[in-house]
Amino acid sequence: MFVLAALTGPLPKLGVVAVAGLAAAALLLADARRRALAMLGALVLAPVLLLADIWHSPQLSIVHRHPLAAAGLAAAGLVLVCALAILVDRRPPMLGVLAVLALPFRVPIAAGGTTSNLLVPLYLVVAAGSVAFVVRGLRGSAEQDSRTVAPGWIERLLALYIVLYALQAVYSPDFEKALQQVVFFYVPFALLFCLLRRLDWTPQLLRRALEVAVGLAIVFAVVGFAEYATKTLLLNPKLIAANDVHAYFTVNSVFFDPDIFGRFLALVMIALAVALLYERPLREQVGAALVLAILWGGMVLTLSRSSMGALLVGLGTLAAVRFSARRTLLAGAAVVLIGGIAIAAQPKTFGLNQGLNGASSGRADLVTGGISMFGERPVWGYGSGSFVYEYRAHHPNADTTLAASHTIPVTVGAEQGLIGELVYLALVIVAVQRLVAGARADPARTVVAAAFLALVFHTMLYADFLEDPVTWTLLGIGTALAADPKMVTGGAHARPRGRAHAPARAGPHAARLPS
Repeated sequence: MFVLAALTGPLPKLGVVAVAGLAAAALLLADARRRALAMLGALVLAPVLLLADIWHSPQLSIVHRHPLAAAGLAAAGLVLVCALAILVDRRPPMLGVLAVLALPFRVPIAAGGTTSNLLVPLYLVVAAGSVAFVVRGLRGSAEQDSRTVAPGWIERLLALYIVLYALQAVYSPDFEKALQQVVFFYVPFALLFCLLRRLDWTPQLLRRALEVAVGLAIVFAVVGFAEYATKTLLLNPKLIAANDVHAYFTVNSVFFDPDIFGRFLALVMIALAVALLYERPLREQVGAALVLAILWGGMVLTLSRSSMGALLVGLGTLAAVRFSARRTLLAGAAVVLIGGIAIAAQPKTFGLNQGLNGASSGRADLVTGGISMFGERPVWGYGSGSFVYEYRAHHPNADTTLAASHTIPVTVGAEQGLIGELVYLALVIVAVQRLVAGARADPARTVVAAAFLALVFHTMLYADFLEDPVTWTLLGIGTALAADPKMVTGGAHARPRGRAHAPARAGPHAARLPS
């Protein structure tokens, strides 16, 4: 308690910079012992900063009234983390499976006066994996059971972005928001990336991870069907109220937002679709087609246009990598042309009779407002996490429920100016280059590249880029696969359809389709 009480004045800002520096060190350090110390420091400092921030807030009143119960709950959490750490230490591949299993689950928790949907199960997995690595690293045995991946430009740019975000939080008018972004998202997800890039992503592990993701997607889609049939929702009172006043009904399954639900379904569908491009047993291809139909039905019920667009981008990437970029572009242009004709013929169906802002549910105003804010401070921006605060200050008559930016480049530009925008753009370009280069010879890498590009597109219409653990997961898996020097083949069934007799592309990566 004394430590928490001492974190006042400038100390929280120094703490945010320090914890960002520790996360950056975990990304960049090659020495296992030093990296373990950096991870340990980040694990300890991040929750201390968070508790200091919300220590006197109403949501922690139960801790003040019942300290023994709170201490018992904290002890139980530590026991669970230690148990998971032992499991991960003994069976490292379990970390990848548990991470994928925990990715979608968010728990609503009030913090800093607002309700945040936090990835508590994923935090437990990250903490357990980090503890296992720290123990082995301090013993000097961390590199004996896992591969060493030398930090590259993705790691450098991720580290730079985190540190830059923390530094620009110092002058932000909404420092509390920036602090929460760092401790809830950037720091734990950076540790997740460090853990996943070190795993040996064998075809067996890839298959288990895909099976978990597909199983979750089917369950979530079934929940969505039940919501639509009963016209009831499990979460999000605002969406419930919106459904009451509209002729249509939008489902969100176990997710707080239909767009996040749709994003998850789109990424799983992209991963499944690659099986139809390679020679697999007929029963597997029929099963994949049936699952795709179920997931497509769930996506339609979300009414998430951004998710449908992301799915098209991902499928287009698969087609470009598997067949030809030129033919894919021609097909994509034809789809856009047909879509334009359909919109022109029935503008009311797509909401364009309300204007661009009405059709986009107010997001057009957010984009123009964000661009205007960038123009006022083009170099350093208003500070990390400041978009909502500054947008409301610039537009006092705007709908207060719609003030968070839904376009990541605009958010970065308004909050961090050219300094942050250039780092963000460089990160996206370098990540795409690393994930796409040489992916044609490896179906697993093709899936990761297509899913990442789909996610990047989705962030142009919704939100959450580095705030989404899926981004870090794809980058971690993709980095591990790209750096894998081993020839991992998927067997005779992994040949591209229609190219059964074509020689494999030269390079260290053979086809890697889970069998």
